[in-house]
Amino acid sequence: MIKGREELQKLRKNYAASLGEEDKKILICAGTGCISSGSLEIYDELKKIMTERGINVAVELKEEPHEHSVGLKKSGCHGFCEMGPLVRIEPQGWLYVKVKPEDCAEIVEKTIIGGTHIERLAYQKGGEVFKKQDENPFYKKQTRHVLEPCGHIDATSIKEYLAIGGYSAFERALFDMDGDEIVGMIEESNLRGRGGGFPTGRKWSQVKRQRAEQKYIVCNGDEGDPGAFLDRSIMEGDPHRMLEGMMIAGLACGAQNGYIYVRAEYPMAVSRLRTAIAQAEELGLLGDDILGSGFSFHMHINRGAGAFVCGEGSALTASIEGKRGMPRVKPPRTVEHGLFDSPTVLNNVETFANVLLIINKGVAWYKELGPEKSPGTKAFALTGNIENTGLIEVPMGTTLREIVFEVGGGMRGGADFKAVQIGGPSGGCLTAKDLDLPLDFDSLTAAGAMIGSGGLVVMDSKTCMVEVARFFMNFTQNESCGKCVPCRGGTKQMLAILERIVAGEGREGDIELLLELADMISHTALCGLGKTAALPVVSTIKNFREEYEAHINKKYCPVGACAKLKSFEIDPALSKGCSKCARGCPTEAISGKIKEPFTIDKDKCIKCGACVTACPFHAVKEV
Repeated sequence: MIKGREELQKLRKNYAASLGEEDKKILICAGTGCISSGSLEIYDELKKIMTERGINVAVELKEEPHEHSVGLKKSGCHGFCEMGPLVRIEPQGWLYVKVKPEDCAEIVEKTIIGGTHIERLAYQKGGEVFKKQDENPFYKKQTRHVLEPCGHIDATSIKEYLAIGGYSAFERALFDMDGDEIVGMIEESNLRGRGGGFPTGRKWSQVKRQRAEQKYIVCNGDEGDPGAFLDRSIMEGDPHRMLEGMMIAGLACGAQNGYIYVRAEYPMAVSRLRTAIAQAEELGLLGDDILGSGFSFHMHINRGAGAFVCGEGSALTASIEGKRGMPRVKPPRTVEHGLFDSPTVLNNVETFANVLLIINKGVAWYKELGPEKSPGTKAFALTGNIENTGLIEVPMGTTLREIVFEVGGGMRGGADFKAVQIGGPSGGCLTAKDLDLPLDFDSLTAAGAMIGSGGLVVMDSKTCMVEVARFFMNFTQNESCGKCVPCRGGTKQMLAILERIVAGEGREGDIELLLELADMISHTALCGLGKTAALPVVSTIKNFREEYEAHINKKYCPVGACAKLKSFEIDPALSKGCSKCARGCPTEAISGKIKEPFTIDKDKCIKCGACVTACPFHAVKEV
């Protein structure tokens, strides 16, 4: 156990020296995505082969430097999920993509022993081979500060976190700053909560000035939006960074307990957080009288049961208390009466991960990143019909065009860009006219969208926007806690209308009714989930009203995506009268005479498409 500041600095220096003594480092991506693709098998195979070859393999960092070793590490998410499993080779900075266990022998022989690059394992595009990660177009346009350590150190090692300067911001805050200075620095930086955009320093200041025996720091890791995984990746890949931010918040506001609320569906994040907390406690960085300073801080983990509404502050704190996760009327707000009816700082994972950057590098440095009112960087989970999916980090204010066509590599298969759903079911839709929109809090609000979870779902021209609205409304309606009538009943009615429309049963006036319901829900719902529930519907109507009108008035889906609006016909010029389509029809909707063109009874047709598959002459056409 470390007993003081000098011991911490000495330990950090020793671990840094030990890390520097590793001749080469092999960093295997051990994020959830790469693990599902087999990255742990690659780790085991590399370890086995190097051990058999007599190579000194360092799987754990030692306090004392050791000579001539190869560090083999399970890192956090590298971000380039589309190309996993990923293997990074240091000090060259080479990145191998889509690595398989059978590639391991070649990696050991040619790269680790021979020092040569394996071209076939590198990322390639347009005939160009990108050896280094930093030269890869996916990474080249990014500015990775919050996510930087995720793919560069052992995700389960406090030793490696200390070796790269870990807990130095906490050390400075603990010994060189008081609460007012810390809060003042966060206020001056204009750090805004990486979910809703509320000024973090103002929130901390409100909690600090409360006179209460107990105060709490709560981290919202309840990431439930479809397509969002950035908080999970930080918790899995660099858990100490988040813990350090929470500890600094505790120092600033006078709190002695921190609670992390994380989804039970994130078992690896929970496991790595538990490991990180245990490591910090063992070294004396968490617990009573930390480093002999008199400051005590204890960390707790609470697993959520998967309720989307628990992303809302008062519902989240109620769930931690063992109650049903439901929001309450405000005021009072969480900063006054939060967890256990005490003043509470509630921020999400990414917000806490930004704190130590401000403490270590200064306010001026931080404010150089992004626009004045939304400084810093922002991580996004980039998914959908795009060439490069994964976890990215760019300066606030980066345009949608830069993200989609430079970082993301453009639309998959050369398709036409149609829209982006940003912020999940609480967000809105951006279209081609918004490609040059800077992605920051204020610009997105003005455009009728929000950053929210940081999910970016990219859609091409084959996407039905009415179905997109129905999908997100179905999610929100299922996740409504049911406490308030506007959300409970309003979202149900909106979903029913949308389901009728995509089924070809839309009625005149449905669009106006959807907008009326959306306005009512947004103005009267109890919590943020309800107030933003209708945003995907409103934004898709605003930008793609003609698609709604086609579904309602013409009973036609312009992109042919809605199954119940499909129609099939048999081209008599191509039909040979073989009867294969009729024999494959489950409802006997196809009739005719052998060697003569067959016909489809549209009243009997259930639009399953079996006839299209059965016809060897391609005579059955979707119309």
